[in-house]
Amino acid sequence: MSITVEPIKPAIGAVVHVDRDHLCDADNVRTVREALEKHSVLVFPRLDLTDAEQLAFTDSLGTRTNFPRYMPNSTRPMDDVYRVGFDDTFDDRKEFVQGTFFWHIDGVMIEMPVSKATLLTARKLSEKGGQTEFASLYAAYAALPEAEKEELAPLRVIHSLAPSMKLVFEDPTEEQIESWRKEGSQAERPLVWTHRSGRKSLVIGTSADRVVGMPVPDGRALLIRLLEWASQPEFRYTHQWQKGDLVLWDNTAVMHRVIPYDQKSGRAMHRTTIAGTEMIA
Repeated sequence: MSITVEPIKPAIGAVVHVDRDHLCDADNVRTVREALEKHSVLVFPRLDLTDAEQLAFTDSLGTRTNFPRYMPNSTRPMDDVYRVGFDDTFDDRKEFVQGTFFWHIDGVMIEMPVSKATLLTARKLSEKGGQTEFASLYAAYAALPEAEKEELAPLRVIHSLAPSMKLVFEDPTEEQIESWRKEGSQAERPLVWTHRSGRKSLVIGTSADRVVGMPVPDGRALLIRLLEWASQPEFRYTHQWQKGDLVLWDNTAVMHRVIPYDQKSGRAMHRTTIAGTEMIA
C-alpha cells in the first residue's frame, strides 16, 4: 500500500500518510525507518491506534523496552504501553512530569544505550498548552562554525537530575537534593556525540550541569548558549496535538519538551519506547 512522507521543515519533522491497516507492512516499515533517520520527528495525523496496534508498530521498528523502569527513584514497574499524565506516571511523582516542561534527552544519565525512539499517541488533550516541541541536535551541531566545532569536540559534560529538578521546585529539601545525586542520577557525557553512522549531534538539555575542567560559570554559560542555539525556530518543530495523533521521534537525534498544561485537564498520552543500541560516546 502507498505511503507518503511530507517534510515539515528542512531541518526537522515530516508528516507521514499511511493506511492504518497497512502500517506494519514491510515496505512501509522500511520507509518509516528511512524517514526517521532523515527527519528525526514523524507525525502520523489522527491515526488513532489501539494499544495493541501501537505495540505491533513499535515491535516492527525495533526492540521494545520499558524506559520508566530505569528512571531514578522509580520503584514500580509499568506496562509496555503506559499513560503519560499527572494522574499515573513515574511512580506517581508529578515532578518527573513537570520536569518534561524543560528541554531534555530521555535517559541521558542512565548507564545503558539511550532509547532509540519514542512513540506517543494522544488519547486526551488539554484545552490549553500540552504541545510537544522538538529540536534537532544534528542540525544545531551542523550549523555551528567550524572553529567552534573544533573547540567543542574534546569537551565532556556532567549531566545530573538535580539541575532539571531544581527548575521544578522553589526550595527543594536536602533529602530531595540528595536523592537526585544518588547513583543513576548523574553521568559524564561528551558534548558532541559521534554516532556510528558518522553523524554528529550535540548532547545538551537542562540536565547538562557543568563542563568538565572548565570554571563552573564559564561552562554553564556555554551550555545555556548552546541550548538557546539548538532551540531556535530553524531547528525546532512544535506539534499541536489532535486526538489520535501518533508522533514518533528519534531520541538520539533531538531534545524535546512539553508546553505546560493544566494538571487537572486529564491530558493523557500512551507511550511506547524502542530500545537503543548505541552508548553516547
